This record gives sequence, C-alpha cells and structure tokens, in this order.
Amino acid sequence: MTNLSLKVHQPTALEEVLDLLSQYRGDAKVLAGGTDILPKMRAGALKVGHLVSVNRVAGLNRLEFREDEGLVIGGGVRITDVGEFPDVQKRYPGLAHACSVMATTQIRNMGTVAGNLANAAPSADTAPPLLVYKASLVIVRKGGRREVDIDKFFTGPGEVSMDPAEVIEAIRVPMPQPRSGSSYMRLSARSKVDIAAVGVAGFLSLDTSGRIESARLAQGAVAPVPQRCSEAEEMLAGQEPTEDLFGRAAAAGSAGCCPIDDVRASAAYRTAMVKVLTRRVLGECIKRAKGGIQ
Repeated sequence: MTNLSLKVHQPTALEEVLDLLSQYRGDAKVLAGGTDILPKMRAGALKVGHLVSVNRVAGLNRLEFREDEGLVIGGGVRITDVGEFPDVQKRYPGLAHACSVMATTQIRNMGTVAGNLANAAPSADTAPPLLVYKASLVIVRKGGRREVDIDKFFTGPGEVSMDPAEVIEAIRVPMPQPRSGSSYMRLSARSKVDIAAVGVAGFLSLDTSGRIESARLAQGAVAPVPQRCSEAEEMLAGQEPTEDLFGRAAAAGSAGCCPIDDVRASAAYRTAMVKVLTRRVLGECIKRAKGGIQ
C-alpha cells in the first residue's frame, strides 16, 4: 500500500469523525480494526485519499448489558471483547461463539463487530446471530441519527444501507425472551480459520406449555446477503418441538438458500450443509431453552 498522498486522521470525538466524513465524502473511509480495508488498499482494490480512525473516540468503545435495554456494542468494540463479555456468553451464546471462532486470534483482537457488518460479506460470522437476536444499528451522520433493523441493513454483496458520510455508532441487541435458547454453527471446507463456507444461527423461545412461541433462523455464506429463513420460521412457530419438525424446518431452510460455487465450497455442498447445520442448531436451541439458558 504505497500512497504518499494518503492522509490518516485520528479524531478524538464522534463529531470530528462526522465532520471529516462529510468533508471528504467518497474519498474517505472509516478505519477501525483495518482488517479488511488495509488488505484491500494494499491490493489496489480500494483507493481513497483519507482514512478516518475511530480508535481514539471513547464513546464508540461502549460495551454493556442492562436487562431493560439489552446489549449495546459500540462501533469501535473489538470482536474478542464481545466474545469474552460475560453477559454475551450467558445470554447471547450464538454471538459469543461466532466471535470466538471467526478468522484468527489476531484479526479478532483487531477487528470490530461493526466493521464485520459494514463490510457486508455474505459470510460475515456475526451477521446470522445478530439477525436472530433482532439487532439494530444506530447510524449517525453530521446532523442526524437513525436506527436500522439489521435485516434491512444488507442490500447486496459488500453493500449496506449507509451513506459514505455515516458511521455505525452502536449495535443494539434486545434482551432475549424467557425460556429461550440460541446457537450459531459454521463450517469451513478448508480450515477452521478460513472464511465460513456455511453459517447457520437459530433462536427458539418456548411458551409455558413447552411449545415453540417464536422461532428465528438465519444463514450466512449461502445467499448474496446474510438472510433470515421465513418459511422455516413459520413452520416452527406454535408447534411442539420434535425431531421430525426440526428435520422439516431444516429441509425448508436448505430449499430457501441460493449459494454459489467458489474456492471455499460448491453450491451443492453448501445446500446440503445448511440442512445439517439447521437441524443441529435447532437441537442446541431447544436444549438451552428447556434448560433456562439463553
């Protein structure tokens, strides 16, 4: 990455970040962990004149949980810190697992959850669990702030519903329902640290009689964007949890994906593994729901 005209800005307040992004518009990028943007710049796939670091902006390092508010992950919080946060491990195990297995230790220590989402890779590991937890993103720009549901955030491979002058201030994740369980599982055809070839997340909550009150399933790396599985979710809702039901829901989830062939896996492999992982994820969700753990 040789660019003598590149300027790196290191503001200490969010207002300064927004001023710089507004001033330089398409010629500026936000720099947090740099685990995606810097390799792209070295390879010549991305050319900008300004990098705006958010690493000194204290307000973006918020990571906290309150029962009345749920989980709040600031835009600058590292993946490792989220995965090791006690309340995430206790109440959002799917997200904790995703943060502990994705990429390498070095990338997890540098990269941010917000950056993983903003990069909008179909295989982003944090996206499926955050989809089933019904997360939202607080997005700010100079003079304005808005909140976007995560299922409306991804618009295409590498594309999100954000303007170049905007930045993710925080990710909000609601408090899980009582008697609920969640899980995330991934497969990589080449190695554990490789980008996921398939990822599936699930969330089930039970009513007082033990029937499924609500169900959410999400997939990664098997469609142009991380996606929910509405047909499978509708099949599960209101039903008695059984192996047969989980098998039918897994088949519906597999039928609803549209993967491609690439260097990580074939479309046929991905389609087959969605079915396998969905069944496993649902089994883990129901065990956790019946055990009283989120």
